Amino acid sequence: MFTKSRLRFGRLFSLPALKGPGDQASTQCSVWLSPPLVRPSLSSLLDQSQSLGPEVWESRLFEYTPPPLQRQCWFLMKAVLRRALVTKKKWPAKSLETQVWAWKTQYVEDEAVDKNIFKDCSKIAFYRRQKQQLSRRATYQASLDSATIGKDSTKFQIISETTKVSLLAEVYGIEGNIFRLKINEETPVKPRYEVPDVLTSKPSTVRLISCSGDADSLVLTDGKGDLKCNITANPFKIDLVSEEEVVMSINSLGQLYFEHLQIPLKQRAAKENKKDTSVDASQEDQEDLGLWEEKFGKFVDVKVNGPASIGLDFSLHGFEHLYGIPQHAESHQLKNTSDGDAYRLYNLDVYGYKIHDKIGIYGSVPYLLAHKLGRTLGIFWLNASETLVEINTEPAVKYTQTQMGPVAAKQKVRCRTDVHWMSESGIIDVFLLTGPTPSDVFKQYSYLTGTQAMPPLFSLGYHQCRWNYEDEQDVKEVDAGFDEHDIPYDVMWLDIEHTEGKRYFTWDKKRFPNPKRMQELLRSKNRKLVVISDPHIKIDPNYSVYVKAKEQGFFVRNREGGDFEGVCWPGLSSYLDFTNPKVREWYSGLFTFSAYQGSTDILYIWNDMNEPSVFRGPELTMQKNAIHHGNWEHRELHNIYGFYQQMATAEGLIQRSKGKERPFVLTRSFFAGSQKYGAVWTGDNTAEWSYLKISIPMLLTLSITGISFCGADVGGFVGNPEAELLVRWYQAGAHQPFFRGHAAMSTKRREPWLFGEEHTRLIREAIRQRYTLLPYWYSLFYRAHVAAQPVMRPLWIEFPEELDTFGVEDEYMLGSALLVHPVTEPKASTVDVFLPGSNEVWYDYKTFAHWAGARTVKIPVALDTIPVFQRGGSIVPIKTTIGKSTGYMTDSPYGLRVALSTKDSATGEFYLDDGHSFQYLHQKQFLHRKFSFLSGVLINSCADKRGRYPSKCVVEQIFVLGLKKQPSSVTTRSSDGKDEPVAFTYCAQMSTLRLEKLSLNIGADWEVHVR
Repeated sequence: MFTKSRLRFGRLFSLPALKGPGDQASTQCSVWLSPPLVRPSLSSLLDQSQSLGPEVWESRLFEYTPPPLQRQCWFLMKAVLRRALVTKKKWPAKSLETQVWAWKTQYVEDEAVDKNIFKDCSKIAFYRRQKQQLSRRATYQASLDSATIGKDSTKFQIISETTKVSLLAEVYGIEGNIFRLKINEETPVKPRYEVPDVLTSKPSTVRLISCSGDADSLVLTDGKGDLKCNITANPFKIDLVSEEEVVMSINSLGQLYFEHLQIPLKQRAAKENKKDTSVDASQEDQEDLGLWEEKFGKFVDVKVNGPASIGLDFSLHGFEHLYGIPQHAESHQLKNTSDGDAYRLYNLDVYGYKIHDKIGIYGSVPYLLAHKLGRTLGIFWLNASETLVEINTEPAVKYTQTQMGPVAAKQKVRCRTDVHWMSESGIIDVFLLTGPTPSDVFKQYSYLTGTQAMPPLFSLGYHQCRWNYEDEQDVKEVDAGFDEHDIPYDVMWLDIEHTEGKRYFTWDKKRFPNPKRMQELLRSKNRKLVVISDPHIKIDPNYSVYVKAKEQGFFVRNREGGDFEGVCWPGLSSYLDFTNPKVREWYSGLFTFSAYQGSTDILYIWNDMNEPSVFRGPELTMQKNAIHHGNWEHRELHNIYGFYQQMATAEGLIQRSKGKERPFVLTRSFFAGSQKYGAVWTGDNTAEWSYLKISIPMLLTLSITGISFCGADVGGFVGNPEAELLVRWYQAGAHQPFFRGHAAMSTKRREPWLFGEEHTRLIREAIRQRYTLLPYWYSLFYRAHVAAQPVMRPLWIEFPEELDTFGVEDEYMLGSALLVHPVTEPKASTVDVFLPGSNEVWYDYKTFAHWAGARTVKIPVALDTIPVFQRGGSIVPIKTTIGKSTGYMTDSPYGLRVALSTKDSATGEFYLDDGHSFQYLHQKQFLHRKFSFLSGVLINSCADKRGRYPSKCVVEQIFVLGLKKQPSSVTTRSSDGKDEPVAFTYCAQMSTLRLEKLSLNIGADWEVHVR
């Protein structure tokens, strides 16, 4: 069924403006509409309506309307467009798009995702093939007697008992307790795709040695730790053993699956008949199994070399809590898939995505973590084609009866979770991250794919976005509105309407005639501008970007060899082939000031629609048999397309500054390693409470899979939030890494001051709290950058030995010091906050009230309440003065919030650099300070002596929470040993000490003695 959005024509368009024979019929009919498929066709038709005659135009209307909609909304669209022609009224495409998006945002009463547009597992041919073949229990046998143990890897053959065709397996030991397993065809018809550019470099291998082995088994170890890799020959299986306990088994369920590439059918016809070595299927089953052709709707996917899917199972012993594999609008803890669809990793433009659904949306990171008491593991499946992941947790009683021997005896009370990975093509290339702690796994993954890029400081402030700010005057008024209402913000954003007819790297000459002047206005307040740049390029012989790209063959090609063409915002478009290094280099050059006329050094970039989104394509994306650089089909690398655009964009901004300035690039589509290039957001969410709530586990999942710089559109992109929801969303967004308000074109304006004075005050307070905490945020991002520690963390990371934290997803930690529990229910008067840690103490960030840990506390909440708690034992740096933007706060003073532990101690850190350049990296121009409080003495000392960065800033305020006894005196001691008395205020009721009007240089050594 299509989305049940009941539309009445008279409600959507004003009746007086649309009178006539066609209109009357339309006002009387109700239609069922699926908005996602309408948006390009109406605009495209309207553009053509001036040049086409009525008959051609009407036939084109029917052609452009997607088949499922042709009956339902024929009269509605025809009346709208006919009216524009009959009256010869110049009705701009923008106006029509506004109405189309009104259908989406105002009349979508049910879910927006149409299952006829997007596939479920039953419609995915390689899934059906694997499930059918695996039911026959075909097995593989390893030929270990001929295994070769080399310096870098151990190699051996795996032979299918059914087809007798061999595969080549390679096992690598990698520095940092990582194992890598690669399985490929031994003699493929042509090379199979191996994902490039994701790994930061070739991993340093550790020579594995054989500590025992024969024809039936082989035991490998790196000789350093307790980890062993036990390979069994028949049937082929690998056990990862730690301290004589099997923690992971590979292919223990016999789900290794490998379809071999085949000679194209046309070539095979001229050769002798050969047995199909990939799938045992009769001729009549060929179409259902999608061997050489796969049909979906009107689309036919032709597979030149036949089916090429792969699969493998992993059994995690003793584990039942798994996390990762974004992006899905789902819970943080991965669910069993035994009674439903598998998790799908396939980047798609899913407008108004349904929550609690395993459909793949904008990005894919094929990486999951498993956690239990005492151990954390990671599995990184390096494959960029469409991927499905099945998860099944089994209680121990179902399998321990068949276990034998001393190792199995230890597993007697353990559960087991089986993970089955399936990909449409490529090779099996999997990294096993053995931990053993969550922090170790994060470091292991970052060693492979890189850490979060260090963001420029302004990007941690608040961002104001809308589709679209109308013109330069609109931008000027919105910018002034923030100042008038004393609300700080850092970045103004412009969506697609700022361009000349959706031609990226251009400006609409009527609406934005002087973009440099507009940017200078923002610069005068230390603010920035972000504009959009999508991967589709309008087909227009007068558009220089299109002409130059076409001349150089820089577009993705179709199966026939011509440029791939698809419909997106500009109408008919071609798509840049970012997998080509030369295309990326050329695209990076488009951001130079000479090439991008009207841009300045305060302009940054937003990559959208880069799944890639193709409005009339299968599942609204590119056909899988489109051809990329190197003659690789799109199916091989679909999930990495957006990764490459963000890479090229970030490099372009760096080159623009001659390598001096950090870039800021937001991308909608992403892959493993995207963290190296910028930020990610959760896409087209909806202005409903449930989307606010689901944003928390979505961001937690992104965070633990390497992408710390992530956020969700505040207020919801689709629809109009009520004032209470908007306030709660600002409160949540202020405590999430990427903080941007955004809204669709047809929604009501929702700048923070448009909801009455009281709601304006509450939003102002939330945003100002964000700016108060910027020193802490920036320090957290430095830790993410250098040590791969997530900024936003699920509780189980900070409390890995507390089972009660493993399933919590309605609250989270910012670093190790702050616990945040956003209010996500309407009209809430209380929230139940779980405060973990039996030896912990927690302080309300606002009231300073404190509670012991390991309990759930019912906290009263009013609309101005943001439930944030500081962990005892932490020191949080803050700014005591808030400016219009981060640039105004460079020299403003600092404060320290010292929250004492149950042992009356606390530690914290502080990081500072210039906030925008790479000098912290190349010239070591940074400050890294350590704060500690012990035995009544607060010490500021150097945490990294390599750094040098002069700062005039001072610590002017110190709060000490949990000080049980009123001090008799407080003194400061500078590095020269000089003591100075300090006035103080002590509150016995709240056990707080307040020191103000201090002047302690943030970058100098000093002490504060509390006696």
